[in-house]
Amino acid sequence: MTLYRAFRDEMMAGGAVDESPNEDRGSRRTAVVSGLVILGLLVWLGLANPWSLLLVAGLLLSVFLHEVGHFVTAGWAGMKRTQFFMGFGPRLWSTHRNGVEYGVRALPLGAFVRIVGMNNMDPVQPGDEDFAYSSKPYRWRLLVITAGSIMHFIIAIVLLVFVFTVGGRFQDTGDVRVIGFPPDSPAADAGLREDDVIRAIDGRPISSVDDMRTYVRSLSAGDTVQLEFERDGERSTVSVVLADAGANTPSTTAESARPGFLGVASDSYARERLGVGPALGHVGGDLADAVWSTFEGIATVANPFNQIEQLTNDDADPAKRPTTVVGITMVAGEVGRDYGFFGVMEVLASINVFVGVFNLFPMLPFDGGHAAIATYERIRSRRGRPYRANVEKLWPLTVAVVTLLLFLTMTGLYLDITRPF
Repeated sequence: MTLYRAFRDEMMAGGAVDESPNEDRGSRRTAVVSGLVILGLLVWLGLANPWSLLLVAGLLLSVFLHEVGHFVTAGWAGMKRTQFFMGFGPRLWSTHRNGVEYGVRALPLGAFVRIVGMNNMDPVQPGDEDFAYSSKPYRWRLLVITAGSIMHFIIAIVLLVFVFTVGGRFQDTGDVRVIGFPPDSPAADAGLREDDVIRAIDGRPISSVDDMRTYVRSLSAGDTVQLEFERDGERSTVSVVLADAGANTPSTTAESARPGFLGVASDSYARERLGVGPALGHVGGDLADAVWSTFEGIATVANPFNQIEQLTNDDADPAKRPTTVVGITMVAGEVGRDYGFFGVMEVLASINVFVGVFNLFPMLPFDGGHAAIATYERIRSRRGRPYRANVEKLWPLTVAVVTLLLFLTMTGLYLDITRPF
């Protein structure tokens, strides 16, 4: 079989069609060298930034669970499964159990489960006709092919519930907490410290940074305010003489009426632990926002004019550019340094939502392409006369999709390396 034919058949069948474990010595050597290089890169990544390695490990686990979704549901449907591999390329290791070859390949760029008879370009061996994917009812084919994306959504839900209940959801808590002081701060001179929570000013309750800023700016330099704060569960009050805002708040008013300056850097957003019920409620809304953002992001990244802008303009909006695992791990490293373990888990959850949605795109080689074919066959079928589409006609369109993916990947990799986040 030529390399082209092998590539085409694997794209259309949704996995490797060559099930022979016999490989020549050169292929075996290539697999071992590739595996060692990948292992070395992972060790280097772990030493350079453990948070990035944590994300990569989470991504690999997500890919594994994606394929578990296909594998398990195919078993429920009575479909024949012949392979379950982590990675692509030459085999590093494999073993057979109950007619299935389990193994690891050299390049950790994904995974696949081989289910026989995906379509008319995937011949079924005599005796396997009743166990082929294409022979099963529509409901089972749709469940099996979408199980990977369903698994990504389940992963995202579990991760977010875990973060919200154990680490807390990053949200407006209603507590204005002191996070720092600028130079010559009147509040610091009066005895305020970092992590103090400002409860009221002159008897006015303060529940947001805007509340505090609006009230203070209504006063003038030299005014004295009574600032009530909470520290270690105890409330105290101090008098603070407002300084001249000066350059901190430009003003066109007379010098004697310049706005007052309290000198507090504050934030009302923080992690707040939730119960399981409230956590699930927030997860629903957050997932809906993430799905919508994914659609917007895909439309933006796939726009060729945006690609030209990203490649030719060093000041292009980085939020609109394609990225790869390289860029994502850089972002995870920064998030880990700033927000710790739970921040990285939130990044992993958002990636799972993106992959879950993206994988349902109704074109081959995505799972959504197989789902679209199954749906089309269901519409065209009549009682006692099942219709089977000729997917070979979709090969040119599949080539176009794969070419676009390769272009976006190379563009993203170039930008991740030359203009890191």
